[in-house]
Amino acid sequence: MRIGHLAAVTGVSCDTLRFYEKRGLIRAARGSNGYRRYAPETVQLVGYIRTAQRLGFSLTEIGESLPALWNAAHPDAAVAQLLTEKVEAIEVRIAELEGLKKELLERAAQLCPLANRRQ
Repeated sequence: MRIGHLAAVTGVSCDTLRFYEKRGLIRAARGSNGYRRYAPETVQLVGYIRTAQRLGFSLTEIGESLPALWNAAHPDAAVAQLLTEKVEAIEVRIAELEGLKKELLERAAQLCPLANRRQ
């Protein structure tokens, strides 16, 4: 299918598809006229990319995980493992942010050490 059709089917812009291709997330064959031709399974792949982004995965993370997922004997289990690892990373980040919040609140309750140094 051509890029315009893929864009219409997936709901993403042609520019986004070109960007995904540039990043190596999707591939297109080139016809003799130079037009991009995408395999039918690209629709599912673009859907996966969009869902993964919505779930907090960066395009770099998606690109790094795609080969393993594509070749996994049990893709469902491989995706579940990725999601579990992302939840663990989020939990670590939440703990870091809670610590930062606590420190900021403690500092906000103190007198600013620079307040008395006006010249």
